[in-house]
Amino acid sequence: MAKISGSDAVLKVIQKWGVKHIYGLPGGSFDSTMNAIYNQRETLKYIQVRHEEAGAIAASADYKLTGKIGVCFGSAGPGAVHLLNGLYDAKEDGIPMLAIVAQVPTKRMNMDFFQAMNEEPIFDDVAVWNRTAMTAESLPMMTDEAIRQAYAHNGVAVLTIPKDFGWAEIEDNFETNASVHTVNYPAPTAESVADAVKLIKAAKSPMIYFGVGAKDAAEELKAASEKFKMPLVSSVLAKGIIEDDYPAYLGSTGRVAPKPGAEIGFSTDLILWVGNNVPFSIFLFNKKAKVIQIDIDSEKFGKRHHTNVAIQADAKKALAAINAAGEARDDSAFYDAAVADKKNWDKWQASFNDSTESPVRPEPIFDVLNQEASDKAVWAIDVGNVNINFERLIRMHDDQKWATSGIYATMGFGVPAALAAKVNYPDRDVYSLSGDGAFAMLSEEILAQVKYNLHIINIVFSNETLGFIEAEQTDDSHQPLSGVDLPDTDWAKVGEGYGAVGYTVRTKAEFKQALEDAKKTDKPVVIDVKLTHAMPFTTEHMYLDDAWQDKDKIAEFVKKYDAQALKPFSYFLKQAQTN
Repeated sequence: MAKISGSDAVLKVIQKWGVKHIYGLPGGSFDSTMNAIYNQRETLKYIQVRHEEAGAIAASADYKLTGKIGVCFGSAGPGAVHLLNGLYDAKEDGIPMLAIVAQVPTKRMNMDFFQAMNEEPIFDDVAVWNRTAMTAESLPMMTDEAIRQAYAHNGVAVLTIPKDFGWAEIEDNFETNASVHTVNYPAPTAESVADAVKLIKAAKSPMIYFGVGAKDAAEELKAASEKFKMPLVSSVLAKGIIEDDYPAYLGSTGRVAPKPGAEIGFSTDLILWVGNNVPFSIFLFNKKAKVIQIDIDSEKFGKRHHTNVAIQADAKKALAAINAAGEARDDSAFYDAAVADKKNWDKWQASFNDSTESPVRPEPIFDVLNQEASDKAVWAIDVGNVNINFERLIRMHDDQKWATSGIYATMGFGVPAALAAKVNYPDRDVYSLSGDGAFAMLSEEILAQVKYNLHIINIVFSNETLGFIEAEQTDDSHQPLSGVDLPDTDWAKVGEGYGAVGYTVRTKAEFKQALEDAKKTDKPVVIDVKLTHAMPFTTEHMYLDDAWQDKDKIAEFVKKYDAQALKPFSYFLKQAQTN
């Protein structure tokens, strides 16, 4: 029987599961697995990141962009601990991931040895499966089990390998379960579909609220919207499932959302709630509204809003069944008002596309991005005000993809996620979008982009503040600004120092020229956009409706955000009711 090292056996298993690359940074305790990575260099690509956190974030982004598990590693002690931030991103967004963690040799474990620590407890909270190998022979089976558990529970699996087990020779006879791994979600019951149809028929102002659980059901969502005259609102992470220019799609809801999506939930009397588990949902909808909830996980029913009809089923199957069983509805004032509200918002945003304000507003920059990005562009979006601007201003369409850190919302996500995007989609145009605060956290991963000659356009929006936190301190807690100011930094020169091509821009024309120039190089690019310090339009503290809000506050709000052309949803509802 042929022999193989324990670590080589581990890597053979992950490749059987379709893994083509692995992210990490070597350490002495990981030498045996680095040797296996070298042995299998022709079939498994190793991506050397500059911080283990970035490797874990990139592995999380792998699944977010491709639907296939990502793999990262860390050495014993500090390398293991560094992984945690990226692992928590995967945990909170329900992302399957495998983290391979090194341990010192077994004869040095639990002996107060260099970089030795009891690693399992630190991963107990973040992982759905967390085990340390007890024998070298168990490594291939444990790897297979780790991946199965990660997929089964949509979470992180952690496999810890003592260094000597990685070197040990074992029999090369393990067969994985990868070829028989299947996913088949249930169909809805006839009774639940009938109950849903009955509620839809009786509703006066129904809407659809969908999340990433509906990622394969775009056509069914649009068919339901059109047949039952239900405007569509999504979670933030579900942006792109339906193209942004679809008339009845109002965008997401909550703080980062466009105005129409943030308004509509308070006026609905029925929500068709599809594959969505956003924590903030408890604040964003009429508490008296009835809910038809579709999810594959029964634990989600009623978690964010009381549920009247629960349908445990695949979103695509459930929506198709409801569409087939229900009667078409006539246009309603609620539906027409929602569509008109979106038109008003889109027109208002577009009115700033050619603004010459200095420092530059976000609208001119995103207008250029919408024009220049291809139908297959991939966006890696960091956390902060850049999330707000992306959510409202990028018009997702065709086969564009994007990823961000959702529920965990870790700053620093953008650059390593762009690394993952380009590794997975080498022939697509890839953009990372970050604020200056977030870019500073993991900007060293530009070095990885340079090392592998990856043509990624990294855009830094510099406004010298932690803008998302500044707005919270100003609008929510009404406190003096504290700890949010950032020094003016020349990020283009920082990028050049890393080996990328750098540009500093202050106008729409300069940004457009920088993008054109960026197409002429195959190197990574860093574009430093000197952005306005003004905060984005707030949907949490809007003052637009003189039917119930203070007129002085409305005047102050309208002046602050140049919102003279915006009307509240109630305005369009009243118009629709009188037509």
